[in-house]
Parts: sequence; C-alpha cells; structure tokens
Amino acid sequence: MIKLINIELYKIFKKWRTYIGFIAIAILIPVIEFALRIEGQRTLDFMTRELQQSFLFVGNLLNTYFVSYLILNSLTIHIPFLITLVAGDLLAGEATAGTYRLLLTRPVSRMEIVSSKFIAAIIYTFLLILWLAVLSLGLGYILLGTGELMVSRNDTIMVFAQNDILWRFILAYGFAVLSMSVVASIAFLFSALVENAIGPIITTMAIIIIFIIISAINVDIFQNIRPYLFTSYMGTWSMFFDKPLDTYEITKATLIMIGHIAGLFGLASYIFYKKDILT
Repeated sequence: MIKLINIELYKIFKKWRTYIGFIAIAILIPVIEFALRIEGQRTLDFMTRELQQSFLFVGNLLNTYFVSYLILNSLTIHIPFLITLVAGDLLAGEATAGTYRLLLTRPVSRMEIVSSKFIAAIIYTFLLILWLAVLSLGLGYILLGTGELMVSRNDTIMVFAQNDILWRFILAYGFAVLSMSVVASIAFLFSALVENAIGPIITTMAIIIIFIIISAINVDIFQNIRPYLFTSYMGTWSMFFDKPLDTYEITKATLIMIGHIAGLFGLASYIFYKKDILT
C-alpha cells in the first residue's frame, strides 16, 4: 500500500495544476501580510474602538498571530477550490487519459487502488494547509514579530498571552486539515462518478457555495437543515480560540467531519468497485 501511495503522490506532483495551490498561497500570504503591516493598525483600531475609551493597549498586537488568525478566516472561501483541482482529477483523470484498464492490470485490488488515491488526496490536503500555516506564521514572524493575540469572538474581545497561543494554532490548523479533507472527499466521490475532472471541481464548489448560503440565511426551515451540513462545522477551528474551550462542540464537529470523510470514501469506493471499466 505504501508503494501505491508513493506512486499516486508522484503522479499528483508531476502535474502542473498541483502547484497552483502552493503558488497561490505563496503569492497571497505575502500580499496580505505586507498590506496589514501598512494598514493593519486600522483593523485593530476598528476592533477596539469602544474599548480604547476605557483601556490603554500596549505591546505588539499587530503581530504574526493576529494576521494568521485573519488569514484562517478565509479558509472556507479560497482553499476548497485549490483542493478540488487535485482531488477531483484523481479518478476522473485516469478515465480522461484512458489509463483505467492499464491501472487494473497491476496485481492489486480495486480497493487498494482507490484507497491509495484517496490517501494521496488527504496527504496533499495536509501539505497545502501545512504550507499555509508555515508561510502565515513564519513570514508574519519576520515582518511583524510576535506578541499577544487579540481576537473578537461572539461580540467579546479576548487577549491571549504569548505562551497560550501556539498550541491553539496547531489544533486550529489540524481541524482545518480535517474540514478540507471533507472537501477533498466530496471531489473524490464525484471524480469516481464522471470521466472528466472539470465536473467534480465545479460540482464540489457549487455544493460548498449552496451549503454556505443556506447556513447564512436566517430562515426557520434552514435552521433544521444546518446541523446536517458539513459547512456548518468548517468554522469550528475558531473555537480553539475560546476561553474556556467548548470541548463538547469541538468533539461533536470532529466526529461529524470524520463521519463525512468515511461515508464519502465508502461511497466512492463502492462506485469504483462496481464501475464497468474492462468492457
């Protein structure tokens, strides 16, 4: 299985589209951090405009942690598209290239093939989020330095000491990997259904947009639907910046995400197993 995964990773990173996500992040993060270095104080002033009448803020609040937190807020908007570019092509790309039959002539089962491709997609997702984390925190450290973290949560301003921040980011990025793995799983499922990678990419993004809109509209009928939408839990990473941590909600969201991943992978595996490729 490890050999198959390595082969799939080689095939992924052999394609130019794989690097679009890494290049996009490498361009976007410096632009954001340079812009916030110049104009970021206005954002802080806006967040604390009422508190400044009663409190005096000292120290470096415009730092790498603050900027990295703001960047994480854009996770559900930009990163899913970058992931679907790769995950949506893993099976559909084989059909487009006409290599399905050649793939199945190897002495491995269909389950091993689909599993290795899926694991490769999850590894790619992990590497993309890791790249986001390293670039956000690393470049921010060089440009802005460190300090306390100020965040606005549920109409409350909270300030975290430097020794109480890094572990929160590690867990937040970890949950980001989990939530983006759901996106990869959806794209992988549609990749098993069609023979062109464009379909899984467009369909996955359409589902995410529709679910986000449903989650945002305050209508009673949608209130009953929201608990079943994975997009309702994609922002759970921000709960790691609560005091105290809501471990129940975090655990619930984690299990729901894992359940989505397992269910989507199981369905994709079944479709691929039953797929008529040899005729």
